[in-house]
Amino acid sequence: MTQRVELAAVIDRLAIDALITEYAVTVDDGDWDAYQQLFAPGGRADYRSAGGIEGDAAEVAAWLADAMRMFPMRQHLIVNRRLEFGTLEQDIGDWARVRADYVNPMRFADPPGSTTPSSAPDFVCGGRYAFALLRTHGGWRLRQVAVREKWRRADGRRPDERPTED
Repeated sequence: MTQRVELAAVIDRLAIDALITEYAVTVDDGDWDAYQQLFAPGGRADYRSAGGIEGDAAEVAAWLADAMRMFPMRQHLIVNRRLEFGTLEQDIGDWARVRADYVNPMRFADPPGSTTPSSAPDFVCGGRYAFALLRTHGGWRLRQVAVREKWRRADGRRPDERPTED
């Protein structure tokens, strides 16, 4: 591998890392227009394992905008990123796959009229993302995002646990 190819691979890795980080930030900030811009034309996302939908970027952004209203505080932490490059049409690095683990603490919206807002997360989930990326004229974009939720906890209890009655 030449130094030029090695440098190109480092630049691609940094660009892909920035894209994955931007994905987390757009979801956490609720910037659904920016979320859609992260996707290549025809890009899709699959949130079914976390109780969501599967669809194109616009459909999923609309669903997320509605679903995330109940969580005004969100903080995706995407870690342990494993990256693989592939080639299309004799070029280097035209597609990439990233598998990455995530932990996502969220806080439920306070009831209307509440005077003491909570700052602690009420809901935490974790799992693994599978990102498929494509090099476009505008840079790296998401072709596919699949969420594989592995666990969740609500209010310090498992979701199937009932609160104890006093």
